Amino acid sequence: MEIVLKPIGFIRTGLSDEEVKGSWPDGVEAEIEVLEEFKDALEGIDGFSHLIVIFYMHKVTEEQRRVLKARHKRFIQRYGFKLEELPLVGVFCLDSPHRPNPIGLTIVELIERRGRVLKVKGMDAFDGTPVLDIKPYTPSRCKVDLRFPAWYTRLMEELKRRGVETDEF
Repeated sequence: MEIVLKPIGFIRTGLSDEEVKGSWPDGVEAEIEVLEEFKDALEGIDGFSHLIVIFYMHKVTEEQRRVLKARHKRFIQRYGFKLEELPLVGVFCLDSPHRPNPIGLTIVELIERRGRVLKVKGMDAFDGTPVLDIKPYTPSRCKVDLRFPAWYTRLMEELKRRGVETDEF
């Protein structure tokens, strides 16, 4: 089976890839430029505080798409964990861009709409990234009774033990 998706727009940040990578977990301000042919699909989007943006991570290589297991490298870069302290888990357990289908999903704050351009805050995709879909973030999507696997809980407990305060987990 072949699946063909067409971008409905593109992300514009004006920033380098490294600047976007370094902005995690807060993300960056960006614009989502919706293509002219899809401008009518934005009707009624004004007033939503947050949007779900689904995008294609176009810079992921074929080699990176073959990666099926990885370590949560963000814990190395952000919290100083050693590689051997982190469990090797499937990429479906991580936010890693290395995955069979490099599809990204993020929740952004909608700052304003100017015609077919949405100014947003909290974007974690690179400049020029193709946008596949936009959905409103509504109360029915908010889940509160969350469960986590033991390996994840251990990492969170280790962060607490190290005195790291974070609201990202």
